Amino acid sequence: MRIVLFAGIGLTVLALLVLVHRWLWVRLVRDTTRPRAAARRIGTALAFALPLLSLAALTAGRAGAPFWLQQSVAWPGYMWLAVLLYLSLAMAVAEPVRAFLLRRKPGTDPVTPADPVTPAPPAPPAPSAGAPAAAPGPAPAPGGATRRQFVARAVGGAAALTATATVAQGTYGVLRGPRVKRVQVPLAKLPRAAHGFRIAVVSDIHLGPVLGRAHTTRIVETVNRTQPDLIAVVGDLVDGSVHDLGPAAEPLRRLSARHGAYFVTGNHEYFSGAQQWVDHVRELGLTPLENARRSLPYFDLAGVNDVAGETEGHGPDFTAALGDRDPARTAVLMAHQPVVIHDAVRHGVDLQLSGHTHGGQLWPGNYLAELANPTVAGLERYGDTQLYVSRGAGAWGPPVRVGAPSDITVVELASYQA
Repeated sequence: MRIVLFAGIGLTVLALLVLVHRWLWVRLVRDTTRPRAAARRIGTALAFALPLLSLAALTAGRAGAPFWLQQSVAWPGYMWLAVLLYLSLAMAVAEPVRAFLLRRKPGTDPVTPADPVTPAPPAPPAPSAGAPAAAPGPAPAPGGATRRQFVARAVGGAAALTATATVAQGTYGVLRGPRVKRVQVPLAKLPRAAHGFRIAVVSDIHLGPVLGRAHTTRIVETVNRTQPDLIAVVGDLVDGSVHDLGPAAEPLRRLSARHGAYFVTGNHEYFSGAQQWVDHVRELGLTPLENARRSLPYFDLAGVNDVAGETEGHGPDFTAALGDRDPARTAVLMAHQPVVIHDAVRHGVDLQLSGHTHGGQLWPGNYLAELANPTVAGLERYGDTQLYVSRGAGAWGPPVRVGAPSDITVVELASYQA
């Protein structure tokens, strides 16, 4: 039943992509060029090649393609997906503008259709001697284009420029590296001695064929500059195997915090071989918390596996992580997905640290993220439990963020007794 559902969703998405590409080809290629022109042939070739590259980028890793091939198709394929989103939005907004500019004025001939076959006009009669010269007729559209082509080029060019600028700015934000965000969280049971305790929350790094070792290095340097007391890596570290991404993850060895660095799995670890990554991050000096808890000097730190692990029999186990603890002590939980917040409330967790949502990553994706997550980004309270959701330090798919900048959050714990 689940396979049939996924197949139906996949076919629906594929059909939608075909329709969107067909519409964009009509508006940006057919309406702006002449038949058999070189520009039309190039535009038509791109209309087929770009979606195929995107499909290859999405499936190469799952299909077991060599890593060099994944890298080759990832940049153009994923970047086109980001451009496609904003180009489609810009063209949808521009559609009424185009219709307005091409409206038929009363008393005029209908707008010349696309790709017209225009008969040669008759030669004007020669003016008689002494007769005044005839007034010049209306100037043709620039470059000899029809009015429809001229409007299509102007509207399409503006939409393409807007989409490209939006994606370029969003790409710069990811490649520049995450900014540091600071949040203070008061906890009722936290002792005075722990007031000001700093936890660097890092989520959704997404090492893969696009974001590699340089990305990890930027994150590690940023985290270490905050001088945290503890580092919490809350899942979706990788999109690939240890064999392919081990060198990219190597800078994590340099993470430094007084009480250590901890790790829990995200859903993408289960797409990539979760156990191999749990073993590898341990070699890099991080402590995996697999439905487990550590008693720190001032509070209990617990971690649960991601819900995606349920398909492998290794899902979250709150009883194992929290069942026998002292309820008088503060409990901080690392859990990749915010959706487990209600389990955290039932088990008396004081603060849950999560990621997963990317804050929506690409506007208006935040509205879709709100449908699937109780909190998309930031700090919210659920009963006696507070939930903090990071937007993440990387990006999945296109290395682009729009309206949801990446972050590393320093959560500063505050005691009511201070």
